[in-house]
Parts: sequence; structure tokens; C-alpha cells
Amino acid sequence: MAPNKTSSEKPSVLIANRGEIAIRIARTAKRLGFGTVAVYSDADRFSEHVRICDQAVYIGGSEPKQSYLDAEKVVAAAKKTGARFVHPGFGFLSERPHFVEACEKAGLIFVGPTAESMRLMGDKITARNTVAQVDVSGVPGSPGAVKSAEEAAQFADQFGYPVLLKATAGGGGKGMRRVDHASDLKAAFEGASREALSAFGDGSMYLEKFILEPHHVEIQVFGDGKGGAIHLGERECSIQRRHQKVWEESPAPILNKYPKTREAMFEAALRVVRHVKYAGAGTLEFIVDGKGNFYFLEMNTRLQVEHPVTEWVTGVDLVAWQLLLAAGQWKLPEIPKRQGSSIEVRFYAEDPHHFLPAPGKLGLIQMPQGPFLRSDAAFTERGEVSRFYDPMIAKISVWGADRDEAVSRLRVALDEVRVEPPKTLEGERQGSLKTNLSFLKRLVRQSRAISGDTTTDLIAADPSLTAPESSDVSLSAAIALSLFQITAESETQSAAPAQGVGSTWLKVSREEGVLRGAGR
Repeated sequence: MAPNKTSSEKPSVLIANRGEIAIRIARTAKRLGFGTVAVYSDADRFSEHVRICDQAVYIGGSEPKQSYLDAEKVVAAAKKTGARFVHPGFGFLSERPHFVEACEKAGLIFVGPTAESMRLMGDKITARNTVAQVDVSGVPGSPGAVKSAEEAAQFADQFGYPVLLKATAGGGGKGMRRVDHASDLKAAFEGASREALSAFGDGSMYLEKFILEPHHVEIQVFGDGKGGAIHLGERECSIQRRHQKVWEESPAPILNKYPKTREAMFEAALRVVRHVKYAGAGTLEFIVDGKGNFYFLEMNTRLQVEHPVTEWVTGVDLVAWQLLLAAGQWKLPEIPKRQGSSIEVRFYAEDPHHFLPAPGKLGLIQMPQGPFLRSDAAFTERGEVSRFYDPMIAKISVWGADRDEAVSRLRVALDEVRVEPPKTLEGERQGSLKTNLSFLKRLVRQSRAISGDTTTDLIAADPSLTAPESSDVSLSAAIALSLFQITAESETQSAAPAQGVGSTWLKVSREEGVLRGAGR
């Protein structure tokens, strides 16, 4: 189905993002008859998403705040190229109400929910209060932001330890700390607040009771913006490192044990999206405990990184639905039938033992091929995983008639992956590119992962998943190397601040990983 055309030219969509998600959006947009416009920073001049789009506009420096987070530059690029639609992808400006309003003010159509819906559901505290109006319960926690570590301690004493400190803005595990003892709360609060301020420009924190035997389950929804909505099933995303997802799947193994909980979660999610008259793709995230009780966590008012899992089991192109809704050509369908099982893993440029980001140049990248297999990547040979952005190399997802088939298919796919740094003419490697491939290969063979017993503590509970090989660098060497990199980057920034060298989130990640590895 092609979009309506208001002139002899086909309408274009500007993709306000980069990497694999920009490529994924462009492919569907082209299939539907949209023109495509890429934006790029200094670091992305030769990136694949720039090549694949019909047009490309330079929008600034490598630091996200100089380019992908600059709403004015993105809107100006859309107006310059005559784009009619703006798709934000995920991350960057995707959940910023002011960006939605800037697009609307410029006469552009934002592919996503309204600014009002974002304000109601994008902020975690406001979202908790909103869902409570339709009898959806959240995890016990502070009613709003806590102003100090002392106030956080009062709530922690009320709920009992362990507790979880979380940033009121943002996500991706940044600004989040588990606290098991009262003596650790002050340092955890200050560290999490600093990290949140650096990552999101807002250091506000709130506190929740930490649920034991936690399973992270989310419901994919799609609304028509008029109070109508459907769900497209659930995904379990319990396997995480540093509070960030590594493995996502559908259906959720925990809900196979509690089918009544699954139906109750679907109903709860739909009550929320109908209440706020949500438009487009969104995800409600919940924690499910070992007894099948569930608690609302937050809503992501955008497309999720793990959306291919839902696409596999439903046969729905979620990006196509987003674009057609924005073009006024989408009508609320029946809830799609779900078939089989799908799993996605995130392939990162990072140390596989301590999960420290390890960006670098690529000399060879070979992704797996085969039936019922999908590789969402943004790199070709001679590419580079930039230190300025998230170090994900690719998302690898599979489908199987049942979970056992999906797991075995994923195992074969991971064994086919090859990524190497560049080589000299003599065949010597240049650089020290590291990936989490060895970790993923262990994970897909780990007994709890195979059985589906995937609580959020799985990685921490099994040291063998991250144990170094005999040839790998030792923990002390990794700590020393990371400290050297942190110091070198700080010195470089001090010497040449105008160049914007270094990445705040990267340094925070390294510091956090170093301290954790040292026993802090």
C-alpha cells in the first residue's frame, strides 16, 4: 500500500537516527513508496545508513548533542529536503515531547505518539500515577522523585532491602543501582544521580522495592490515537547485563507457566493505551515475580530495539504500521495470531567478560545466513564502531516452530559470525576490537537459558558465562587499561575541548565496570 501523494513527488520521510535502525526504517519506507532522507554527523559521514537513503543531510559534530540530539538541526534538515514525515527510531529524540512539538510547528508529521502521550507515559513517575488511574499497579516505591539520599533511605526502611534506585528520565540501565544494605545507599544514590545527570540532563531519582526472582516482561501495543488499541503479544527480556537487555524472546517462558497472568497483562496494557489515546507502537514494561504476580515498570513511547522478535511471531511489519498510521492509511485490525518462537540477541563491541565498551575499526564482518534468520546490522567491511554512540554491532534474531528449534537455530547462527579488526599487508591485526560473541556463544548453551529459566540475575549468578579464556587479558590488566583510557580521554578533552573528543556515557560505563571488577 503506497502512501497518499499530494504532488507529483512521492512524500519523503526523514529518519532522525543512525545505524541499523535507520537502515531498517528506510527499507520499509522504500517498500511503501516513501522517499528517504538520512541525517549524519561527522563520525557517520561514511556510514551505511547514509548510503542507503535517497538523500542525506549533514547535521553537525560527532557528539550526539551537536547532531542527533539537536532538534532544530533535524527539523531544518527535513524542511531543506522537503520531507513530510519524521521517524525518530529509538533513542536520541524519540521520546522528547519538545521534538514532537517542533516537528508539528514546522508543518511536519511526527511518526509516533503525541507530545501529550509522551509526557503522560515517558516520565516514569508520571506514568506510574497515570496507570494507577486504570487500576494497574506498579512496584512499591516512592510516590515521586526523592530529593536526597536521606529521603531515599526513609523509603528503603519502609519497603525493606533490597531496593532499586532509578533515574526518573531516560533508560537503558543508566542511572540505576541495586542497593542491598543501608550502608551502601548514600554512595549508590550519589553515583546514580551523577550518571543520570550526565546521560539525560536530569539527575532526579526515585526508589522502588527490588522484586526477588524477577522476570522482565513487556507487552507490545499499537494504538490508533483515538482510544482504540491492540496488543501484539509479549516479549521476555530478562537476560541483562548492567541493566541492559542482551537476549529477548517471545513468547515469554515465565508466562507459559502462568497463562492467566499473560491475559491479565494484556488487559492491563490495553487499559493504559486506550486511556491515554496512544498513537502508534509502544511497549509497556512489567516485572513478573516467581509466583506470577506482575507490576508495571514504565512505558517506552517508541519502537523498541527488540521489535523484530514481535515481527517474527506475528508476521507484522511494525514500521509499516507506524508509517501508514502517520499517513492516515491505517485502520485498527484484529489482534494478530502469534505463531512459533523467536529470540534476538544483541551483538556488541565490548569486552565479553567485564562488559566495558570496546569500540574500534572493523576489517571483516561476516553475519550468519540461513532460513528464519535475520541480522540487523549497520556495518560492512572497513566500518567502525564509533566511541560516540552505543557500541552495538548488530541484532541477530531467529524464528522456530517452538523454543527448542529457535535456540538451536540461534546457536548455529552465532557460530557463523566472524568479526575482525583491520590487518596490515603482512596479515598482522591492527587495533584490539573486542566483541561479546564468545559470551553469546556460552549463553546460548547455558542450561538456564536453554530451559527458559531467565531471571534478571542469570548472568551474575553464573560466573562461567564471563570467565576469561586462558589467552584473555586478566581482570587487573583490563582495569589498568580502562583507567588509562579514561585518563587519556580526559586529558584529550582538557587539551582540545572544542573537538568534543570522548564520550561521557562511555567514560561512566568504563568507570562503573572498573569499580565493579575491583569489588566495589
